[in-house]
Amino acid sequence: MHSWTDTLRFAFQPVVNLRTGAVAALEVLARPETGDVLAEARRDPGLDARLAVLALRAAARKETLLPLHLNVFAATLADLGGLSALHDAVRAVGRLPWEVTVDVVPPCTHVPQRALLEAVGALREQGFRLSADGIGEGDVPLRLLADLAPDLVKLDAALLARPAAVRAMRTLCEHLGALLAVEGVETELQCATARSAGAQLAQGELFAPPARIPAADVYVPPRSPGVMAAPRSGPSVREFVRPAAMLPVTASAGQVRALLTGSPDVSGVLLVDQSGVPVRSVHRSRFLLSMSGRYGHALYADRPAHKLGDAPRAVGADATAWEVLDVVAVGGRDRTSDDVAVVDHRGRCVGVVRLADLVRALAESRVEEAAGLNPLTRLPGSDAVTDEVDRRIADGRAFTLSWLDIDHFKQVNDGAGFAAGDELIRSVGRALQQAAAGHARVGHIGGDDFLVLADEDMLDPLAAGVLDVPWSAGGRPVTLSLATVVCRPGSVADHRQAAAHLAPLKKAAKALHGMSWVLAAAEAPGHRILRGSGTAPAQAGRATVEPLGGTGPRYGAVG
Repeated sequence: MHSWTDTLRFAFQPVVNLRTGAVAALEVLARPETGDVLAEARRDPGLDARLAVLALRAAARKETLLPLHLNVFAATLADLGGLSALHDAVRAVGRLPWEVTVDVVPPCTHVPQRALLEAVGALREQGFRLSADGIGEGDVPLRLLADLAPDLVKLDAALLARPAAVRAMRTLCEHLGALLAVEGVETELQCATARSAGAQLAQGELFAPPARIPAADVYVPPRSPGVMAAPRSGPSVREFVRPAAMLPVTASAGQVRALLTGSPDVSGVLLVDQSGVPVRSVHRSRFLLSMSGRYGHALYADRPAHKLGDAPRAVGADATAWEVLDVVAVGGRDRTSDDVAVVDHRGRCVGVVRLADLVRALAESRVEEAAGLNPLTRLPGSDAVTDEVDRRIADGRAFTLSWLDIDHFKQVNDGAGFAAGDELIRSVGRALQQAAAGHARVGHIGGDDFLVLADEDMLDPLAAGVLDVPWSAGGRPVTLSLATVVCRPGSVADHRQAAAHLAPLKKAAKALHGMSWVLAAAEAPGHRILRGSGTAPAQAGRATVEPLGGTGPRYGAVG
């Protein structure tokens, strides 16, 4: 045995969930009292693998239930083809592989990438989770990062000085299905920047320094007013994931009781099969109430705990907070406080979410949304629509963006009065909402202008809901103009490009007589006139767009 093991110590640094303020995991860090063991481990794969095993055993001695992060050099994984010794050690200390995240540490430049990817695949097959460490300061090529498809990407805090780069990495993480963490956070300003750029996790001296004893409490600065999370159609459940307390499905009621009484913060225990798939859910209060009865301990202590559990409630890791609430709403009221298991594509548990966290976050989002509502129509402004446009573009989803306004609205105000004009705007807004019927996003961008984000097959009912209605104000007939751009994957880079394609279509629609509707594809020239008559400057010789024919729904007759 190497002499360095006699003086080697380990420290624990919490990984903090920026949304909930809870500790999501513990990173175990080697702290040698003499020599430079880490430099030796970088050159010696066998030594590096042994360090990972010793770190795991050090955590086991602290009897923590939190998931663990263990650092391993990329070269070690490529050279050893995986970490079979670590897998054996995890079982020996009574932990489960999916409770351990292997942080793949650079350098990567001279590491055989094929061997590294094969080793990572072997770790995944064993159940371990993977993290790409040192992104931003290390030498991890983007192509390798995409091929690794990690569960977590850890950015160096120095990258926070370039928020656009952090937001770009957040977009990449969404495509990879990974969470984004920032390491080395030391100031509240860095924490706020990490939040605003979309990071879900963080670690650093600000929250808690590395310590020999795992921190029970961490400091998380309160969310500053105006600091918004990255744009989403609904908060992702991944932002609320807490570590899950898990035991094998064969565990006895006595084992569950010992876990619960020794860990007052644990609200429930998931009983999982050998693959980590939740089989039963044991709620803390109901379980302890059963055990505390007159003969409870005698009756249940040695019996299987699953007899005192319920069928688990579970959602996929790509679910939104609203979908979790749908799951919670199903069943008896006595289970509304149960944790909801979050599972990966194989059904394995990656954590749990608590109802209180979701309700708090959704209430905050509703307050923020209400602050941005137009006081006349109670519709959100342009930001709500454009944020969702960027979200769809990042997801590679097709969409249509439409602009609608009331023709000659100043004349309506001058002739019928502002009260009649306001009522007309409210009526058009209500008609758009009813036509959308939950299938489109409607925004009131000011005055008599509206934006509508929808799927292509929703265009006909949307147009019919507003263009086939006889509008009037103060007894005067009123017409509307509608312009639509169809944006297929790759045709636009962001909402600004989509708006730029929409601008000439607005002009063309306004140049027509009567109810008008002009439509075009972002990737092709020209436009199609679906409603209206007259001569528009952009119409001559370009009245139809071939890419629209046969690729989408059948629109109304060409005017």
